[in-house]
Amino acid sequence: MVVFAPANLAELGDAVGEALAAGEPLELVAGGTKRGLGRPLQLPRTLDLSRLCGIRSYEPSELVLTAGAATPLAEIDAALAEHSQMLAFEPPDWGALYGLSPEKAARATIGGALAANLSGPRRLKAGAARDHFLGFRAVSGRGESFKAGGKVVKNVTGYDLPKLMAGSYGTLAALEEVTVKVLPRPERETTVLLLGLEPENARRPLEHALASTLEVSGAAYLPAAAAAALSAPRGLPASALLLRLEGPKPALAARRERLRKELAAGCESSVLDDADSAALWRAVGNAAPLCGLSSSALWRVSAAPSRGVALAAAIGRSLDMRWYLDWAGGLLWLAVLGAPEDGGAAAIRAALHGEGGRESGHATLIRGSLALRHAVAPFEPQPEALAALSRRVKESFDPARILNPGRMFEEG
Repeated sequence: MVVFAPANLAELGDAVGEALAAGEPLELVAGGTKRGLGRPLQLPRTLDLSRLCGIRSYEPSELVLTAGAATPLAEIDAALAEHSQMLAFEPPDWGALYGLSPEKAARATIGGALAANLSGPRRLKAGAARDHFLGFRAVSGRGESFKAGGKVVKNVTGYDLPKLMAGSYGTLAALEEVTVKVLPRPERETTVLLLGLEPENARRPLEHALASTLEVSGAAYLPAAAAAALSAPRGLPASALLLRLEGPKPALAARRERLRKELAAGCESSVLDDADSAALWRAVGNAAPLCGLSSSALWRVSAAPSRGVALAAAIGRSLDMRWYLDWAGGLLWLAVLGAPEDGGAAAIRAALHGEGGRESGHATLIRGSLALRHAVAPFEPQPEALAALSRRVKESFDPARILNPGRMFEEG
């Protein structure tokens, strides 16, 4: 295997150009923390992006940060913390999910989070990673260097290429530099826990979280098995519905008590503040309730928030599973127990799309054996019209299929 490790944009262009001339595809790797996601690649060349790192510009007063795409998230978080700021899309750390050591998990990069469009529990309030992606420099599969976006939120008509790159998993271009919008870190946070609710009784408070003027920044539901498996701040004693509030201390207490008054009647409730609350939401975003099920196929299913509870019940009628909900019901995490040949793919996607395939949503295989990742579609199969559009986009950026071919979908 040939490994290229460019140190700048020019060298990155040379590496892609050489692979293009040789007709040998490249696997793009930076921190390497998410190589278990998507179809496994066995390619003759590896493009090691890890040297394209470092914070290149940070303007706290403008809430804008520019960094090499392979800059570790830990380095960015530390720099932002000095100015009481943060990445509002709350990128998760899936190191434990993939069985990585803490040292290896710490290699996760800003470019990787954006390329996979990974967003944590705050997504329901702050939006997805793509909503904070302002601009980038990159090299396409044609070997051409280009840039898009800038240091301000785009407000004119035109192609919003950062949103196209977010979620493309390195199949369109190799990112060299990225610019993101950052936000002030909340002064305090608190989480209200409603304990002992059955799934069917969790739907109303989850819907309340989305509609509430209290600005809930996290809403999740953990059945008893998932709640007990939490590693932080501690395993919970019963099923738990979690509602997070953030803001200045004086107003936060009043909002918390109003939330408990509106929703806690008829069930036991408790509160976690600041560090304990933050640890709990990190565990939710990092899929900690399911990490211990290392031999199970692990899926992340996105649908309308109003469908979350019913979708879990429908899948549970066909599969033995452990599950929980995030994003106020819009994100269903589930681990398939036992060993169905397709990892539960057929049952999950049948329940997701309903009779006749009318319901929208998508199911992604986050973790599975090599054989399973080869056998099933890790990403949601696209309708023909969308697949045709994806092929045209791929043709525009990477006609020779040099960059991560087959990572997301089989190449036609």
